[in-house]
Amino acid sequence: MSETALALAAIALLLTLVGMRVPVGLAMLAVGLCGSWLLHGDAAPLLAQMKTLAYGQFSSHSLAVVPLFLLMGQLATLGGLSQALFKAAEAFMGHRRGGMAMAAVGACAGFGAICGSSLATAATMGQVALPQLRRAGYAGSLATGTLAAGGTLGVLIPPSIVLVIYAMLAEQNIAHLFMAALTPGLLAALGYMAVIALQARLRPQLAGTAAPASWRARGQALQAVWPVLLIFTMVVGGIYSGLFTPTEGAAVGAGATGVLAWARGARQRGPWLAALEATASGTGMVFLIVLGAAAFNNFLALSQLPQALAAWVGALDCSPWVVLAAIVLFYLVAGCVMDSLSMLLLTIPIFFPLVSGLDFGLPPQEAAIWFGVLVLVAVEVGLITPPVGMNLFVIRALAPDVRMGEIYRGVWPFVASDLLRVALLAAFPSITLWVLRL
Repeated sequence: MSETALALAAIALLLTLVGMRVPVGLAMLAVGLCGSWLLHGDAAPLLAQMKTLAYGQFSSHSLAVVPLFLLMGQLATLGGLSQALFKAAEAFMGHRRGGMAMAAVGACAGFGAICGSSLATAATMGQVALPQLRRAGYAGSLATGTLAAGGTLGVLIPPSIVLVIYAMLAEQNIAHLFMAALTPGLLAALGYMAVIALQARLRPQLAGTAAPASWRARGQALQAVWPVLLIFTMVVGGIYSGLFTPTEGAAVGAGATGVLAWARGARQRGPWLAALEATASGTGMVFLIVLGAAAFNNFLALSQLPQALAAWVGALDCSPWVVLAAIVLFYLVAGCVMDSLSMLLLTIPIFFPLVSGLDFGLPPQEAAIWFGVLVLVAVEVGLITPPVGMNLFVIRALAPDVRMGEIYRGVWPFVASDLLRVALLAAFPSITLWVLRL
């Protein structure tokens, strides 16, 4: 069997293991190590690789961003910031037709700015906003579809853990990726709000209304939420301006969020220990996937599959945009069954060398950043695409009285908005890059 054929067989085996519910990180680690053994034909090089693999991966200073951003999200929940965000948005928009659902989207965007995880954003904001939406008379389809879609903003709005991992894989500047992801993330939030407004006008029975809040209540809501805006400005603004590195920004954000949670009355030992435990668990999951991806990527490098794929595509002599469309379509489909981090770690070592050799009329660094954000957006669409979008099952667990078919019907308009956004970002790279070019 040739090296390329062995690599293709290994990918098929890996997807089979994932389909059998084997943890993604463990599946990549096992397939990568066994594949390297077969390619070497001797256990000695493999044992030498195993001796240094874990240390080589986890001694990277950049990976400290992962536990720090996870901790920031946990402390934000502990301090009640998710509730403050939703109440502030509801105070200004809740009285309009569909306004409370728009407020939920805005709160998801705000919480995503201090969380960095789609599933965590969907779960946290679902607990906060779903009961309020149902009490206000929102149909189960619109309420669940809104929160499932809003959860995807957790990764799109910087800071984003997935973008940090992509920056390490593609050797790109993390701050530049954060800058580039800001506009697509805001476009996503505006697109979701437009979908809600359109549904509220075409099918008024789906959306409810609430009594208008007084200006005093609005002022109190803003007073409760301004620390979130301050932390976001301090972290992201500090990274953009070069005041501190992304790792330092994550440390500042985690520290500030912890102080805020303490000031808001979160002084019980139990919740703090639970937050630390959840952070450790999430970090361990991410690091296992990173370790497995490192072993699998070493195997792919030995097999020369990325180079063979690039040569094959070059021989086809087709337009770079056709190749890009095929890659994006793959991510839209594959994102339905795998989380964004696992998908990026598995595929970027294959697709990135291929895309780097294509001419999109952009400098290499801009092309790499644009491609990373585009891929992230496409994979995140899979989180809400029926029948197996992960965010749909998170929301379903919070709303057991809503049938799965009703959740599917509610999320399709948001999927249509996402597909339109993917097409716009692919056709017009300047939408992604304009902040970076400033």
